Amino acid sequence: MTETADKQDTLSVGRHVIAQEAAALGLLADSLDDSFAAAVDLLLGAKGRVIVSGMGKSGHIARKIAATLASTGTPAHFVHPAEASHGDLGMMAAGDVTLVLSNSGETPELADIIAYTRRFQIPMVGVAGKKNSTLLRQSDIALLLPDAPEACDSGIVPTTSTTMTLALGDALAIALMERRDFTPENFRQFHPGGKLGARLSKVADLMHAGAAMPLVKPDTPMGEALLVISQKGFGVAGVIDNGNLVGIITDGDLRRHLDGLMQCSAREVMTKNPQTVAPDSLAEEALATMNQRKITTLFVREQGLDTPCGILHIHDCLRAGVG
Repeated sequence: MTETADKQDTLSVGRHVIAQEAAALGLLADSLDDSFAAAVDLLLGAKGRVIVSGMGKSGHIARKIAATLASTGTPAHFVHPAEASHGDLGMMAAGDVTLVLSNSGETPELADIIAYTRRFQIPMVGVAGKKNSTLLRQSDIALLLPDAPEACDSGIVPTTSTTMTLALGDALAIALMERRDFTPENFRQFHPGGKLGARLSKVADLMHAGAAMPLVKPDTPMGEALLVISQKGFGVAGVIDNGNLVGIITDGDLRRHLDGLMQCSAREVMTKNPQTVAPDSLAEEALATMNQRKITTLFVREQGLDTPCGILHIHDCLRAGVG
């Protein structure tokens, strides 16, 4: 067989697997019924945590589902069924809800977890691919996966089944997000690091406030204004009258008034009605505004107020990883 033929066969296998799993996801979407809504209600009403468990490949999926739930407003953690039998059952308590995964529904390592939930009346949502399996018969709410073949020819490697289980977990997590009115700001509380956390940073998180702001009064001589601009290091000065921001002095303003600059007051040099941003705006939005207007700083003020509460420099955004 030629190298080209090998490559084509490999591509054919890859496409076949993805197409088969995509078809299974379509079946899963069509199969959702009132049991899914009931499961969301049960998870939403948990006074404690959602305990997610599964063995083998289902265990790997369970860990991911627990992480997704926890990061989207539903307190959750993974309990390994083998460890549960050796003390970790103590991690489950009244007020918790369990989400237990098993494609066959007959995984022996899950027996102790199932028995524990029944003994102490801890509600259980079961996810399996066999309708009359032990797991689904014992569950308070049973979520049955559609009968879809695994993507491998032998049918023994968990592929389609784990993909459907993962997608079902995502569907539960997003439905819970919607029910909780979970916002991007809430999301950032659980994701403060990395690129995602930076993109969700607010202006208030990055701005400089108080004495750090370069502020002068309208009648301030430009000689003094230049000292403020130099000392504060933002390359600009805000002009305030009775505490209200009425103008800004930028590098462009200085160039336009070079002739006789030192005989001018701040009022005579400033640009009136400067562009500002609200402290609760996303820093990414502020950066976009600066790029669009070709400026490097924005004064910050609360919506509907004229008093500045901070200043944001483009370098603050870039240092934080915004943009």
